Amino acid sequence: MSEAWRSLVAALADPTRRAVYASLVVGSEIDALPLADVPAKEKERALSALANAGLLTATDNGYVVNDEAFKKLLDEDPQPTRQGVERFIRAGRIEAYPSRPGDRAELLAWAADRVLAPGEVLSEHEISERLEAISDDFASLRRYIVDAGLVTREADGRSYRRVISSVHSSTASRPKKL
Repeated sequence: MSEAWRSLVAALADPTRRAVYASLVVGSEIDALPLADVPAKEKERALSALANAGLLTATDNGYVVNDEAFKKLLDEDPQPTRQGVERFIRAGRIEAYPSRPGDRAELLAWAADRVLAPGEVLSEHEISERLEAISDDFASLRRYIVDAGLVTREADGRSYRRVISSVHSSTASRPKKL
């Protein structure tokens, strides 16, 4: 991963530099408010630091905003393409449910594996707490994993058990619990 972003962030960490940069971005004069009280020497130091960070470009008429600065940083370190179930998960939580049945089955198996070990029995409250750690809509997720046959629910609705099945043997490499 490139460290180029550090100089850009450091340049914008200073409030005067941020104000100078913001003024130029919106097309204001550098001597306009809120920069009217900032000494000229300090403005020049801010302009120089912003140019050194690649945010501004010096021209014969002063400085202009480098519109490519952020794009360049993003292009240097593109996000890796996520594969499999990871396409639907952000920060360990389900972000979206896939429409393709195979992808959906894989995501539900991942969820069941995260909250219940094979053969483990939990109360409705316990399974709900665990599911809430990986989904905003834990009640729907609980229903989905039961409907998918990954978890069984007792007739009285008080307990849930992870189904032990060779169909989902590919889940052995996944974490068993949170």
